[in-house]
Formats: sequence, structure tokens, C-alpha cells
Amino acid sequence: MPRAPRRPSVSARPPRDNPVTRLVLRARRAWDRPLTAYYLILGGSLLITVLGLVMVYSASQVTALQMALPGSYFFRKQFLAASIGAVLMLVAARMPVKLHRALAYPMLAGSVFLMALVQVPGIGMSVNGNQNWIALGGSFQIQPSELGKLALVLWGADLIARKQEKRLLTQWKHMLVPLVPVAFMLLGLIMLGGDMGTAIILTAILFGLLWLAGAPTRLFVGVLSIAVMIGVFLIKTSPNRMDRLACIGATDLGPEGTCWQAVHGIYALASGGFFGSGLGASVEKWGQLPESHTDFIFAVTGEELGLVGTLSVLALFAALGYAGIRVAGRTKDPFVRYAAGGVTTWITMQTVINIGAVLGLLPIAGVPLPLFSYGGSALLPTMFAIGLLIAFAREEPGARAALARRQPRFGRKRAGGAVLTRGPRRWNTMRRRASAARSSGER
Repeated sequence: MPRAPRRPSVSARPPRDNPVTRLVLRARRAWDRPLTAYYLILGGSLLITVLGLVMVYSASQVTALQMALPGSYFFRKQFLAASIGAVLMLVAARMPVKLHRALAYPMLAGSVFLMALVQVPGIGMSVNGNQNWIALGGSFQIQPSELGKLALVLWGADLIARKQEKRLLTQWKHMLVPLVPVAFMLLGLIMLGGDMGTAIILTAILFGLLWLAGAPTRLFVGVLSIAVMIGVFLIKTSPNRMDRLACIGATDLGPEGTCWQAVHGIYALASGGFFGSGLGASVEKWGQLPESHTDFIFAVTGEELGLVGTLSVLALFAALGYAGIRVAGRTKDPFVRYAAGGVTTWITMQTVINIGAVLGLLPIAGVPLPLFSYGGSALLPTMFAIGLLIAFAREEPGARAALARRQPRFGRKRAGGAVLTRGPRRWNTMRRRASAARSSGER
């Protein structure tokens, strides 16, 4: 007697799709798309800039009124700088890589000239004890050291790329010369004005370029040791820098109020709570927190927008940093790799130094939050650097083809390189579908 077929066991059934697994797979596919870095850089930088404009307007009103200026004074200047920076970003994003490399040496020479001009009496001006500004007339001034960051990135990337093409990076002297001497010259010009915060960022850019170039560990440690010894000497010989170092993690104002800014920054963050006190409702900006719209704008953001607002800002900067690393890692062009890595190191390190000082984890270095704090001299070179990243992201494998495949939805359509003009739009209604199904002789 034939046996009845056995029923499949429960364990033999195909497993059901896990929603978490599907979500992870979708996220991976989204991250692996050719235009992911392009959209992250463009969207993230624009969101940071727009949110920064809002916070500059909120944080600077009291300061402007205390100076007998209109409440929107600083916002108008920042909006003008952001508009000019948007044009620079668009120009940089559309420039070919060869033109960026051609700008490296003129930009380096121009920044060195301007940084030397700062030390000329009658031309350079001092702000908060640092001699690193040039007055342009009226209320406008520039800080040439901000241009020096961009110049070092472009020139250093071009220099290392040329040496790699000639296979000279295997020799330590070609790895160091002339990159390290020129970087130390820029650092010397900056430290003549007393701006140690910008000097730290420039040093980070130098080490980022050396690391990307594959510097040996011994060489890397040697240059780092020299930089640390110089930094310790400069800190030890300056009472102001020693006071800033002593304010790390401070919860007390100190005997003479030396930690006033650091402590009130913590007060602002602590009073914000989860959702903040509301936009424009900060208490610390009413004269208690110095530099509330520049170096400590992140503290005002935490007070008004709360933990949600600060984490959103951090997420945007993290996305920007990830996109920069991805661009540097996927390209085959040495210059693009070094330039993208240098810009990413610059923006990431400046963000860490600024936010770390506000949180009391690092000494106050006096550097602005990129794209967010008030200051046109810092905003313009940074937006040009963002344009560099956008231009490099467009050159990613598959990105240019993906951009070429995009077609406008309305108006005109591309077909085989020719531009076709559409006629009037025909809506696909039920009546039209029924009419199309009839035979030609039916009425």
C-alpha cells in the first residue's frame, strides 16, 4: 500500500523576512548609490548654513543692540557672506580639477602675502588680543589665516600628487620637503598674531596630508613630536593660554572669573533640556555668554533648540565628514584624494575643537563652528572648500553617468543628446483609456 506523502515540517518552511534586515539592506543600497556623497555634501552643507543663519540672527540680536546697532546687523552681514559663498561654492563645484590645481600656487602666494601684511603697522588690526585681521574699510575686515587653510589643502594636495606620479614619495626627504617647511612658515605667520586655534587646525591639515600620502610611522611620530613640543612651549609661555587650559571641565567661575565663558557655555547647554527653551528665548545671550554668536553659538543652539537641535547639528556634520571620506576613498585621482581628505580633516577637526570647547572637554581655542558661526572670513573659504568636495563627488565612479541620466520631468526631454520639446500634456484619464481601446471603425 503506497505511503501518503509526508507533510513538510515547520522548520522546512522558508523563513519570513525580518523587517530590521530589510531596513538594513535598503540603507546599504542607499549608501552605495553613486550620488549618495554628492547629495550628502550638497544637502548637509546647505542645511548647516541655513540653520546657522537662523541661529546667528537669534544669538546676535542682544549683542547688536548693546552696541547701538540694529538687531539684524550681524544677520545681514552673515547673509551677504553666505550669498557670496554660495556663488563661490557653485563656481568651485563647476570648475574642472585641472583648474583647481592651477589655482594652488597663486592661492598659496596670495595667502602668504596677506598673512605677512597683517603684521605691518597701520594695516593689520587686533581683535580680542590676536593680530590677524586686515581692515577693508567700514565694518568689514578679513582674516587671511582662513584663506591659508584652503591654500595649504590645494597646494599640498597638488604637491604630493605630483611627487606620487613621479614615484618620489618612497624617499622621506621628498615626503617632507617642501611640504613641512611651507606649512611651518604659515604656522609661524599665524602665531606671530597669537592665533593658536587656527594654528592647530593648520597642523591637523598637515598631518592629514602626510597620513594620506602614506608617511611612515617613524616620520609621522617625529613631525608630531616637534609640533607637540612647540605647542607646549607656546602654551607655557602664555598666561592666557594656561588659564584656558585650566578651564577644561570647570564648573566654577574661578577666583577672577577666568572660566566665565566656559562655565556659562555649560549653563546654556544644561538649561536647554531635551527640546530647548524655544527659538529666541535664550537667557545666556543677554550679556552672560561672551561670543554667543561666534565661537559659542553651539551653546545658544543647545539652550534654544535643546538636545534635539544639537544632535541634529552633529548628525549633519557627521554626514558631511562621512561623505568627504567616501569621496577620498573611492577616487583614483591622487590630487582628488589628497584634496578631499584635506578638506574633510579641516572641517572635521575645526568642528571637534569648537564643540569640544563648548562642552568643556577641550580648551577654548577661539575657532568658529564651520558654516554655522558668524564670520564671513571663515565662511567664504569653507564654502569654496565645500564646492571642491561637490566637484569631486561628481567625479565618483558612476556619479557622472547617474547625473547624465537624470531628465527634467516637465518641459523638455533629452533623447540621444538632442533636446525635444513636449507638446501639451495629455492626462491619462479613464475616458481616454476607454477610447484608445476601441477599434478604428467604432464610434
